[in-house]
Amino acid sequence: MQTIVRFIRNFKGLDCDLMVEEHFGTILRQFRKDKSLSQTELANLAGLDRTYISLLERGLRVPSLSVLFKISNALSILPSSIIIELEKQIDENS
Repeated sequence: MQTIVRFIRNFKGLDCDLMVEEHFGTILRQFRKDKSLSQTELANLAGLDRTYISLLERGLRVPSLSVLFKISNALSILPSSIIIELEKQIDENS
C-alpha cells in the first residue's frame, strides 16, 4: 500500500509522511470535483467503498498502485496525471 509514497519519497528524497498523503488527497478531490462526481459516484465507478475515497481525500490512507489505476480509470484520466500533479504540489510547497 505504501508503493506510491515510497516511489515519490525515493524520487524526491522526501522525509515527511503526511506531505504526500495530504497532497494526494487534495489532488484526488480536485479531479473528482472537476468531473462533477460525488465520493459515492467515484467509489461506485472505481469499485471501491465511499469511506475509502473519503479517507484518501483526507490524507489518511495511501492507495496501492491497483487502486490508483482504478481511480484513474473511473475519472477517465491517466494514472500519471495524478502523479504529475502530486509532484507539482510537492515542489510548490517545498
